[in-house]
Amino acid sequence: MSYQSHNISVAKLAVVGAGQIGPDIALHFSKVFVNHAVDLVLVDISADALAKAKAKIEKKINKGAETGAFKPEIAQAMKGSITYTLNYADIAGADIVLEAATEDEKIKDAIFQQVESVCGEQCLFFSNSSHMQPEVIFKNIRNQSRCLVTHYFFPAERNPVVEIVPSGQTDKVLVANLLGFYESIGKVPLEVKSSYGYAIDPIFEGLCQTAIMAAERGLGSVKEIDKVATQALGLGVGPFTALNLTGGNPITDHGLDVLHELVLPWFKSPKSLHQVTVEKQAWPTAARGEKVEVADEKAAILSDEFLGAYFALASFIIDLGICDASSLDMACEIALVVKPPFSTMNTLGMDKALALARKFCDSHDGFPLPKSLQQAAAAGRWQLSRITRKEIDGVAVLTIRRPKVLNALDSDVMAELQAQLDDIEANDSLVGSVLTGFGVKAFVSGADVNELATYKTPQQGFDSSQSFQAVLNHIERLQKPVVCAMNGFAFGGGNELAMACTLRVCKKGLRVLASQPEVNLGFIPGAGGTQRLPRLVGLDRAQEILRTARPVSSSEAVEIDLVHKEVAGDLVAEAVALTRQISTGEIQVQPIRSTPFKLGETAPRIDIRHLSKKIDEILVRAIYDGAAMNLAEGLELESRLFGECIETEDMKIGIDNFMKNGPRAKAEFVHK
Repeated sequence: MSYQSHNISVAKLAVVGAGQIGPDIALHFSKVFVNHAVDLVLVDISADALAKAKAKIEKKINKGAETGAFKPEIAQAMKGSITYTLNYADIAGADIVLEAATEDEKIKDAIFQQVESVCGEQCLFFSNSSHMQPEVIFKNIRNQSRCLVTHYFFPAERNPVVEIVPSGQTDKVLVANLLGFYESIGKVPLEVKSSYGYAIDPIFEGLCQTAIMAAERGLGSVKEIDKVATQALGLGVGPFTALNLTGGNPITDHGLDVLHELVLPWFKSPKSLHQVTVEKQAWPTAARGEKVEVADEKAAILSDEFLGAYFALASFIIDLGICDASSLDMACEIALVVKPPFSTMNTLGMDKALALARKFCDSHDGFPLPKSLQQAAAAGRWQLSRITRKEIDGVAVLTIRRPKVLNALDSDVMAELQAQLDDIEANDSLVGSVLTGFGVKAFVSGADVNELATYKTPQQGFDSSQSFQAVLNHIERLQKPVVCAMNGFAFGGGNELAMACTLRVCKKGLRVLASQPEVNLGFIPGAGGTQRLPRLVGLDRAQEILRTARPVSSSEAVEIDLVHKEVAGDLVAEAVALTRQISTGEIQVQPIRSTPFKLGETAPRIDIRHLSKKIDEILVRAIYDGAAMNLAEGLELESRLFGECIETEDMKIGIDNFMKNGPRAKAEFVHK
């Protein structure tokens, strides 16, 4: 059995290099391929390196089994899927060979010439380089159309970002397929044009250089600089700590000097970085739990230095033209655990962002103020998109891409969605659209709770609900079909968005597809859930789903007419075909019922467990009073009652519990 996705089939995959990152890459593949019986091979020239790699991999698998992340039989299968070998002949027959060896041109060249001698012409060659251009790595390979860089980030088995870096000779179809392939195995791929260091490492290494130079200039101690960097940039750990954790001193020391030669004169390894690299030392960072205090004046100086550097570095990457701002904004936030650069500039204000970057560039030789930043400042903001668009057979495919929050909706996404759909409606070459989500886990996880947490008055709640409803009403009234391809679960606003579409299809075999979990957080649906769900699946069934927040599987969703069909194969392709069939009239879709129900019953008594009785009372009014109205009146009622939730103690309790403890923790409601 092989794993197949986006025209890439894998029955055997080899990772070359059992050092720092190769074992983690092999571990990730063992996890995603465990149910597909893919043979994995980890090869190295050192028996000691292989032994350490095996111990490292099995330790992580055992820990996953202990925490419940893996079932015991899955953990055992993962261990058994990897062959550790010193013999390159064992990679023969591989569909993919991914090299993760030392960052050395001669070593990589020798590896791939050896790989080429034992692997077939259809085998794909990937290099997990952190800096080197694919043209350099694969210069002696006969067929370079199958070669490219796949740059993983630490820790490779958990960090989802992978930079996909083709050369000028790489097959463009392969690149497109590989982006889909990596998405299908849970990664967040970022296509980057060939450039030394690619898109993200120059930003990370530039921040490390900024930190080290600040220490050399006496602006603060290593511990103080790390502390301020985390506060100013939202980093998970400071630059010095990151270098220690990843063993990154040698790579950064070398990378900065080559960046100086090939990319930008400002880049250059500081003397102290070269020293700790030669002496194989670690930076004197704070111990776990150690508190570091920084004087306000010192913190302000360092904060401005880091923000100016970050804004200048990110904008410089845009000047290079190797990737777009929206993708880089997303990838930096996830790969580096840092505030997204362009979104942060927009929030801070472009005049201030420009001033900070200008101050940094003026005080650092060899770093001209990036032109893209000046253009964004003149325009008043960076133009960012959270929705990607491509066209297939006259159908526009829109993908909501917010992987960090599982494609959660906020007001910016909703405004962008409406603008995209309006453009599609006006385009005579398009017959309709497909709406889907990025990744394999979620279509849309719901509304962004961070935004909901800011509401303080019923009027704010009402206005927000009406704003979301306006977009969904608009989708419902479009003259061209919108087919929702539910690639994963749809919670809350995600399910409400799906219900506003012309038709819904979903991935087959999902134990959890749809849910309206709002009552778990102490409020009611506000984007049409109390009105559209009863009109799609029936009043009795809908009230139970809404009041208990129980999830609906993909098979049940089809049974109750929430979803048209489950799809075992290519979900988007099926949705595109359905869109075309609806547009020609081959498939007739009945519009959602807009007339009132004839009510002969009141809400039944059901067990709502720990949930708020106060919110349940508001929800019952929304469902049953709304059912006695036409759809438009019911939606306005829902908005008013959503606003009413803002004044309850239980909504405050529910939101606070979610923000502090996550979605699985039960809130202790007081029913007020």
